[in-house]
Amino acid sequence: MSMDRPDVGELTPSDRTLMGPGPSDVHPRVLRAMATPLVGHLDPSFIDVMDETQELLRYTFRTDNRWTIPVSGTGSASMEAAIGNLVEPGETMLVPTNGYFGGRMAEMARRAGGEVAEVDAPWGEPLDPADVQDAFDEHQPDVFGFVHAETSTGALQPSVPELTSIAHDHDAYVVADCVTSLGGVELRVDDWNVDVAYSGPQKCLSCPPGASPLTLNDRAMDKVLSREEPARSWYLDLSLLEGYWGDERAYHHTAPITNVYALREALRLVAEEGIEERWGRHRRVAGALKAGVEAMGLEMNAADEFWLPSLNAVRVPAGVDDGAVIDDLLSEYDLEIAGGLGDLSGDVFRIGCMGHSARPGNVSFLASALGETLRDHGANVDVGAGTETVAAEL
Repeated sequence: MSMDRPDVGELTPSDRTLMGPGPSDVHPRVLRAMATPLVGHLDPSFIDVMDETQELLRYTFRTDNRWTIPVSGTGSASMEAAIGNLVEPGETMLVPTNGYFGGRMAEMARRAGGEVAEVDAPWGEPLDPADVQDAFDEHQPDVFGFVHAETSTGALQPSVPELTSIAHDHDAYVVADCVTSLGGVELRVDDWNVDVAYSGPQKCLSCPPGASPLTLNDRAMDKVLSREEPARSWYLDLSLLEGYWGDERAYHHTAPITNVYALREALRLVAEEGIEERWGRHRRVAGALKAGVEAMGLEMNAADEFWLPSLNAVRVPAGVDDGAVIDDLLSEYDLEIAGGLGDLSGDVFRIGCMGHSARPGNVSFLASALGETLRDHGANVDVGAGTETVAAEL
């Protein structure tokens, strides 16, 4: 074993334009906030930061829920906090099969001691409320999880209030995966009667991962606090986190202070823009991208009525190696997009249009770079039509 001191140079990551499924480009103000000096996680000034962050999260989620917090960890931590606290051993959770993240819900529910029932829809399509109704009648689940914006397929789930009303008619609790919708597409937790919603900060909020939004209404929190046995994760046990994020402000773990600073600044940007204006910007800028790739001769994976502005899944043209195109965009243009997951592996490009990345200049650059790269790989694309359409739409 060598005992020489490692000779590691200065950190100089590549200067990328992030247009994949996350992370998205981080606003310079958020990066500056992360350079702010630390205080203790129980410092009175940090308690103020926590209060402000919670207030901003409520605004962004469109909720008055008292239990609205950033979970210490990436989006999968807020996901596991939601499912691992709400699903008790022996209970049944109904999960969707129409994308990669429904499968992750199922895995987390099983680890929480739950039974899993499934409601089916093809990858790239939303759940049909009639199928959800049938699944409830058959399985009588205690908890129902759905993915509002499926990052793996580029499909948005419409008719959310219809789904929540079906669940509540059966006295079930609703958990919404809002990882790729919070701050990017219309989401109304209270008006839509969602019991629990979770998200990640690195998508439409354009914040580095590390402190992940979660909100629970009183009905859901009452269930968590009245569990017969504690949640299997100590770190993500909301009955313990209540002591830190609630009125008591008692020590549970050391919060990721810098990440909370970052989230607070990212949410300040949301509030300054206005949440409805932000939803509109995503529709407008991503709409130009969608129109451009279609004018070029490419197809979207999701039908227009459930197109997801924040994550555009574009079909890979026949005969094109998606991985080679993605690699060339990164090496030649410093531009990141991603390929498909699961059932769509090799079939789609996943192009994010989220938060600070959802800007006209980025979309124009992406349309040109993607078109030229596809043409280099033998695809029959009309690059000029694509770039002209983007310019006209913007």
